[in-house]
Amino acid sequence: MLPSEKALVPFVSVDHMMQLIHHIGLERMLCELTNAIEADFLRWPAFDKTPRLASHSEMGVIELMPTSDGEVYGFKYVNGHPSNTRTGHQTVTAFGLLADVATGYPVLLSEMTLLTALRTAATSAMAARALAPKNARVMAMIGNGAQSEFQSLAMKAVCGIDTVRLYDIDQNASAKCAVNLSTSGLNVIVCATPEQAIEGARIITTCTADKQYATILSDNMIGAGVHINAIGGDCPGKTELAKDILTRSSIFVEYPEQTRIEGEIQQLDSAHPVTELWQVLSGDADGRKTDRQITLFDSVGFAIEDFSALRYIKSAIRDTGFSIQLDMLADPNDPRDLFSMLQRSA
Repeated sequence: MLPSEKALVPFVSVDHMMQLIHHIGLERMLCELTNAIEADFLRWPAFDKTPRLASHSEMGVIELMPTSDGEVYGFKYVNGHPSNTRTGHQTVTAFGLLADVATGYPVLLSEMTLLTALRTAATSAMAARALAPKNARVMAMIGNGAQSEFQSLAMKAVCGIDTVRLYDIDQNASAKCAVNLSTSGLNVIVCATPEQAIEGARIITTCTADKQYATILSDNMIGAGVHINAIGGDCPGKTELAKDILTRSSIFVEYPEQTRIEGEIQQLDSAHPVTELWQVLSGDADGRKTDRQITLFDSVGFAIEDFSALRYIKSAIRDTGFSIQLDMLADPNDPRDLFSMLQRSA
């Protein structure tokens, strides 16, 4: 017997996601995701919020990131294993699910390795749109791994940058990124040092993978009037910026309870003031106030961003062929008689 319609759950595979991105257009999709995430940030108080549930090991971390707005529940499973690339594996893989709160039934299952890259870039662009100096056209991209192209294209599409200056300790990573961006319309400059990369940049994005306290940017590298997206520090014991940069910056975060554990501000006293980004977007708090101000988005990724991205995908796949129906849920004729359903296959 075929499963009933109520037992089928749409599933977006990696191949489906790639087809959907090409169908919509990458830069358009980044813009639409940015707006979708901002729309949910503007209703921030409606969401359940909790730091992600993390299982750490010497090799990396495996995390669950849940949230709900009272009508829809969502979670993402994601790992972070920096040494995976040595064996040909991705540093980050992910999948996510949406469910109807009223019934508890899943309504979407999706790959989220690609989608996480998109939503992370969109979140960075959302923050930069609110905090970066007006008319910023040059970005330094420090760390040229799997995120770098998405970050660069989101800043182009959403914030209007026209030049990206690349640096990575691995020159092959920078060369890869430069090739991938060669037809993007961006002016791409590969730099030999991080100091060279930040020359003339008004937006500086750091995205490195090593799970350690690191100083990717030292205090004397950062002058007045820049916006920093620090997105590489995303777990305890992993940072990218010198502490003195933090003390000179106006710091903006997603969810302080999580960022104080995982972000750059783990280096600071727990009483050090930070501003939640949603408050800037809603007009309840100031963002950039002066041309010389250093603004820092200490981004570790938060479940509401994944929730927004999954809801966007659920809408985007409607009336397309970019999903399949999975037989995931039991559907007995009598909800109290699961055993009889088993006999259908006898």
